[in-house]
Amino acid sequence: MTSSASPLFQPLELPNGVVIPNRLCKAAMEENLCDEGQLPGDRLYELYRRWAEGGVGLTLTGNVMVAADAMTGPGGVVLQAETDLAPFKHWAKMGTPPGGQLWMQINHPGRQVYEAMGEPALSPSDVALDMGNLSKLFAQPRAMTEVEIETLIERFAITSHKAQSAGFTGVQVHAAHGYLISQFLSPLSNRRTDQWGGDITNRSRILIEVIKRIRAVVAPNFCVSVKLNSADFQTGGFSLADAIAVVESLNGLGVDLVELSGGSYESPAMQGRVAEKEEGKSESTLRREAYFVDFAREVAAVATMPIMVTGGILRRSVAENALEKNEAGFAVAMLGIARGMAFQPDLPNRWRAGELDIALPEVNWKNKTFAALAVMAVTKVQLNRVAAGKPPKKEVSPFWSLLADQFKTKQKTKRYRNWRNQ
Repeated sequence: MTSSASPLFQPLELPNGVVIPNRLCKAAMEENLCDEGQLPGDRLYELYRRWAEGGVGLTLTGNVMVAADAMTGPGGVVLQAETDLAPFKHWAKMGTPPGGQLWMQINHPGRQVYEAMGEPALSPSDVALDMGNLSKLFAQPRAMTEVEIETLIERFAITSHKAQSAGFTGVQVHAAHGYLISQFLSPLSNRRTDQWGGDITNRSRILIEVIKRIRAVVAPNFCVSVKLNSADFQTGGFSLADAIAVVESLNGLGVDLVELSGGSYESPAMQGRVAEKEEGKSESTLRREAYFVDFAREVAAVATMPIMVTGGILRRSVAENALEKNEAGFAVAMLGIARGMAFQPDLPNRWRAGELDIALPEVNWKNKTFAALAVMAVTKVQLNRVAAGKPPKKEVSPFWSLLADQFKTKQKTKRYRNWRNQ
């Protein structure tokens, strides 16, 4: 199939009328490359310039946090009411693909915050992360009050409005991967008995209110999207049936795109690994490319907005197949590429030119948690190289990458704590 005939390079019109020039998105990855003051700087500018020139129609940033005391990591960017917009305006200018879109992923970690950060861990309930021997690395969460929930909803709206003012063309609300909104959605971490807990209608209330509040403060042509788990891949957790119910609730609220992923820190299905079998999906099943396509097609059957799927897409043929309809006639509309674009920032352009495949190093350690951390560390090596103007380097040691990442994280944690204590 020629590039011109490939469905990957066909435009997509969103519900608000915005047109994305093709079906490929640079999906979000946590870069941990902020400058002093948790602001974007030269490294992020260069990294996103490379991605903008790489051929995608849509670029999603990594986590931008809505509160300075709630960080997924010490090298993350924060955007609040009082934040200087100048660095963000330059980021938007450098990172927007030609004729395309740049959306800011906005997030709150909830209980997925490291103890070393020295900040409180908020969650719908006081249920700690179960990370085995690594559990002690994470702060003990406490249940949020009604006032804190309302404040959080407002923070998402403020950050969205600031992103629009800086020149970003949309936001993506992170409601997946075990972060705070995902914690509200899951019955494993949400044991509340008030209006914010219980059945899926109550558990999804915070997400619905966040979307409504954002839509009230941004322009109609400013895109609002959601990243949602197809499932937690933990017994008794957020399920595909829950995901379908949430998407049905999002219909009619001005959501322009829903990205389907899966998993959390406890069960990193987004890397093709699961903690245990769930709904008959084994780890070997998830290890295939395009992990969540089948789930996404089922969700697409009830969605009035386009569905995007992210997870393990590395080959053009796999990407093209992922856009095909299932037997019921439903299909995903966009594809997110994450690690592939860390190792090959211009992967879409290469696909367009006829170079069809990319191979990534595997980390097949027995301990799934350490393996997931090593995958992230190896990926960050590539992000750091590209951000420094260097080519990616595929042959790197997972062990030494993880060790170096832990050392850098300690340095960044110290810098972050000094900034917070000023």
